[in-house]
Amino acid sequence: MSHDGTVPPSPGLPRHSTIAQVAVHAPAGRQTGEEIEDDIRARNPGIRLLPGLLRQMYGFEERRVAPAGTWPSDLAAAAGRRALDRAGLGPDAVDLLIFASASEDMEEPATAHIVAHKLGVTAPVFDVQNACNGVLNAVEVADALIRTGRYDRVLITTGELGSALSRLPARHQDELAALLPAYTLGDLGAALLLEASDHPGVLGATFHANSAGWRAATVTNPYFTPRFGSQSARFDSHALAASFTGMEGAAFDALHALGRTTGDIHLCCVHQASVPFTHAILEALGVPAERAVSTFPCYGNVATATLPLQLAEAERRGMLRPGDLVALFGLASGASFGMLLMAWHPSGTPKPPAQRTREHTTSLVP
Repeated sequence: MSHDGTVPPSPGLPRHSTIAQVAVHAPAGRQTGEEIEDDIRARNPGIRLLPGLLRQMYGFEERRVAPAGTWPSDLAAAAGRRALDRAGLGPDAVDLLIFASASEDMEEPATAHIVAHKLGVTAPVFDVQNACNGVLNAVEVADALIRTGRYDRVLITTGELGSALSRLPARHQDELAALLPAYTLGDLGAALLLEASDHPGVLGATFHANSAGWRAATVTNPYFTPRFGSQSARFDSHALAASFTGMEGAAFDALHALGRTTGDIHLCCVHQASVPFTHAILEALGVPAERAVSTFPCYGNVATATLPLQLAEAERRGMLRPGDLVALFGLASGASFGMLLMAWHPSGTPKPPAQRTREHTTSLVP
């Protein structure tokens, strides 16, 4: 038994990793699509913007907005603290901390250092960054490190401040069109606590990239913006969607290799860049909408925090039971695709799946 009272995997048994806790920190501030559109018109005189455009194009209703002066590390630390509190653990119980966000406090040092300092964690740290797939890749890395015995407990954190991109100017209609998806980006902190286990939690994963599509969605480094012209962010939704064509086949192959099909999945979490995009992905995968949690309308696109948010909301609604099969599908600019399959064992102790009832509400994570 370790110093914090947990029982490590028995000697000689295979090591696995499991997600012991998931936590979300949602800022209290809310901003509706209508308020965002009014702000765009006020800051960009001469720009024509149809009322209700964000709702019509993306299914966007509102997003969470952090208070002025908030850093990505603040959101990540708040979620990380909640995950540790739920597990009854102190900061000294963390063996490794990973920060896996598209947003970051600064270029150097790694934002993971700042998150660890705010939490009081003294373990090794590093950042993982792959646009909206950062958390999914962090789980892949953490699982590998736990399986090899390098660490027993890894805290993955993310803090997204997507609303900051809404302050970028749009000098004409073409720039507005290239920025429009950015106005649906929201603020959120999230954390996943992975632990060593002698029963399988993370079952398998597959990752693929079509890097020729990297130009479809870009946010430039402020030091090198002149290389890409005057606009520091641009999003071509059609080109980005096209860059993912055919990647769903990799998911089917990976599931088949694990002896599973999409029909076996109890909960399907997909990166949600818009309501139509989410519907298209679920349809391509053959997953019914009732096996997913819709978060985009009330949170917007929260980048790397999207998948943990869906897990937290599903758990809160009672949609998850120990032993349930959960699939995480990540799609990110680049283009990057990943799928991770896991059995849901949040307590670290496997139990037979209970009889479940599905709840179809739009309640929010508190």
